[in-house]
Amino acid sequence: MDKRTLLFVVALSLSLFLVNTFFDYQSQESSKQWKEQQVVKKKQKIKQLETLIQQRAVSPSDLPIAKIYSDTSERDFLNSGISSEDSILTIAWDKQLPAKVYSGSKTYTLANQPQGKGYPVIYYSGEHTPLNIAQIPDWGQFGLQLLTLSPKNDGKPYSITFAEYTDGHFSLPADAIYNLKKEVAINGDRPLEPPHEDSIVLFKTDKGYLPVAIYQEVDKRLYYLNESSTIATAVVKPPKRVVTTNGEQPAETYYVLENDYQQLVFSSYGGALVEINLPFETETNTKSVVKEIGFDRDMVENHPYNAHFPAHPFFTHSSTPGGPFVEHDEGELGGYYPLIRRDLIEVGQYKSVKIDPKFYTLNIVSEYPELAELVFEVKHFDKSSITFEATQENRRITKTYSLDTEIAPYTINLTINVEGNSRGLWLTSGIPEVELISNSTSPALKYRITRGEKSEVKLIDLPTDTSTIASISPDWVCDSNGFFGLIVDPLTTIDPGYRAQYISGSQIPTRLVEIGQDYDRFPAKDYPGYQLMLPLWSKGGTMEFRIFAGPFSTPILKAVDAAYADDETGYNPDYIACQTFHGWFAFISEPFAKFLFLLMNFFYQLTGSWAFSIILLTVALRLMLYPLNAWSTRSMLRTQQIMPKIQAIQAKYKNDPKKSQMEILNVYKEEGVNPLSGMTGGCFPLLIQMPFLIGMFDLLKSSFQLRGATFIPGWIDDLAAPDVLFSWSTPLPVIGTQFHLLPVILGAIMFIQPRVMSPLPKDKSQWTEQQKQQRMMGNMMAIMFTWLFYNFPSGLNLYWMSSMSLGMVQQWWNKRQMKTPDQKDVIVDVTPPKGKQKKANR
Repeated sequence: MDKRTLLFVVALSLSLFLVNTFFDYQSQESSKQWKEQQVVKKKQKIKQLETLIQQRAVSPSDLPIAKIYSDTSERDFLNSGISSEDSILTIAWDKQLPAKVYSGSKTYTLANQPQGKGYPVIYYSGEHTPLNIAQIPDWGQFGLQLLTLSPKNDGKPYSITFAEYTDGHFSLPADAIYNLKKEVAINGDRPLEPPHEDSIVLFKTDKGYLPVAIYQEVDKRLYYLNESSTIATAVVKPPKRVVTTNGEQPAETYYVLENDYQQLVFSSYGGALVEINLPFETETNTKSVVKEIGFDRDMVENHPYNAHFPAHPFFTHSSTPGGPFVEHDEGELGGYYPLIRRDLIEVGQYKSVKIDPKFYTLNIVSEYPELAELVFEVKHFDKSSITFEATQENRRITKTYSLDTEIAPYTINLTINVEGNSRGLWLTSGIPEVELISNSTSPALKYRITRGEKSEVKLIDLPTDTSTIASISPDWVCDSNGFFGLIVDPLTTIDPGYRAQYISGSQIPTRLVEIGQDYDRFPAKDYPGYQLMLPLWSKGGTMEFRIFAGPFSTPILKAVDAAYADDETGYNPDYIACQTFHGWFAFISEPFAKFLFLLMNFFYQLTGSWAFSIILLTVALRLMLYPLNAWSTRSMLRTQQIMPKIQAIQAKYKNDPKKSQMEILNVYKEEGVNPLSGMTGGCFPLLIQMPFLIGMFDLLKSSFQLRGATFIPGWIDDLAAPDVLFSWSTPLPVIGTQFHLLPVILGAIMFIQPRVMSPLPKDKSQWTEQQKQQRMMGNMMAIMFTWLFYNFPSGLNLYWMSSMSLGMVQQWWNKRQMKTPDQKDVIVDVTPPKGKQKKANR
């Protein structure tokens, strides 16, 4: 390294150090300001929570509290409880409970044997009068009262604490205040502490406060009374469904249509789709093309509470015409892929998230938010169709869904009839679930437009808010996550334009947030959603839509296009065009990707394995590119052959650069070697493969058939995802929670290749400066490619690894054909010819 280079490296290093120091100082100042702001926010939160408790707390006179004694004189206090007519509910304070107790001059008899200490127990007086209990709706925000019992303590037999219940998540404001005061180190009075004993949880109904659960302090959980088998005969259970959530809005109910391709879950809110679940391909369901992948298995194994399909109790059609709908308390565990984002159900410390109806699929929305939550009534329901109807002051909306199972897979027909004001109404696409490809997402919004009998598919820039385009009339719009998506195709006249909307990941979290949640492996904010909307016809009347909701598999899309194509009119929905490539290198990658897919599909027909198809594809490409690769390899080897002569000339004329350059050019000329072949020969094989590598990468992102395709079970289970040799729970830098072996093997091949094909002397002192640089560059490339390919799909790793291995074989073969002598056998003679020597002597 010369002085100039050394000076440049030192100056660059110093500049980077100063820049890093400056930004580090800025970061520390910003961090300090941020912490101060957080303290202020926490103090404000404490005041808000304290005000909330004061406003929502009830006095003991508002609750039907009863004290329980062991004697008629009511001197020996046992515990407190909640009375209802002739029954008292309390919490078992011991393993053995007395058969009779006394309260308010009445004698009460034990009605049930509790499961143990901390579980509900009921005493009744006279005739056995069942105890009324309540049930909290699944969704909504409700206030609860906790009656915390203190057995054997007549001085303070109980205390009352306010609690909240939001979308299935139980929380104590007092607990939050206690933790916040500890965090901000507020001095003074001891903060209000959460209960330290078991409590009876009460919920306000039209009959007053009724018990709903037992809060078990040890486990920090609710034990619901309607789920207790020991008191089942001693209580009056509420209806399975609560009629109202806030006294006005009816509770949300769900209805299911299902076939071999889709499980469609409709909501009474908006008469819209709240879930679109795609069944997995199984031995009993060979029509589906969706395969189970690692994320699906993880959800069932580690997060079963969020892996039921549907997620909520639901109704199916009656088996007899005109009969009542069949109610189901729980969906099936696993077996489906959720195409759209749905309610996130959590347990423990994490909060459940209810999807807002305005983000449902095929909901009708407007500038008035209440329209999205308009309650629809089911007018017709059979095995293949369902009709909803709702009425407002200024309009009546009827929506009829039907399945085209026999005509085309994964398609839904929707007929909307609007009587009255239909101005400003939009139809939503819903928000697809997240699909990870190379550890990143690939959301895409597109539309197809026809101008002058020529159609093309346009990519919509992902919005950062809400954008409305009113100047075009799209044939259809597409909202996808890469492998799956929804196509909304208006079959009748609607208003021109479309609307694209950005939705924060916190509002509509992906199911992936539950995987590695303790380490925030998939933060909700990093996975926003995107929704498209089409305007309804402002003149109202009947509008028809066709919706494709399923995998973007080439055979499936072609089948749908063929099913609806009309040869007489020339009409073709052209849904296959949703796979159009876009991006800076689309003009390069698209033709190569399509060519590669044709070859790969041909080999798949021969082998029945997508992995072997990729390997055979690599062999075919190597054979097709053999002449170019062979020329490049021979040029490089011939350059290596004459390298000893060139090194000898450089050594002899090291003080005369011009003379050295002339002699080297003479050697190139005499040996018939292009001086640039050493450089171009080394990089040319890589350059000619780059379009195929880019095309292969795009192919893996767009070829649904590779998703879930297995090569070696237990290791390479998904060719569209990284291989997983083994995994662990705690994430590590760079490699995360999984060890991917294929990129390591690829790096090892790249590390070994130059050592095997172009060995250097064992004595490093004999290496030239160029050889040192080449070896260092080779090592850096091996490390860089290992890091770069670590999270790439296993199919891409297989392709590149096979290509590198075949390249080594090809280079060995060419070297053998040329019979290249070792460097030590090369006789170097740099003595000028006699004629030239005489001229030189003169």
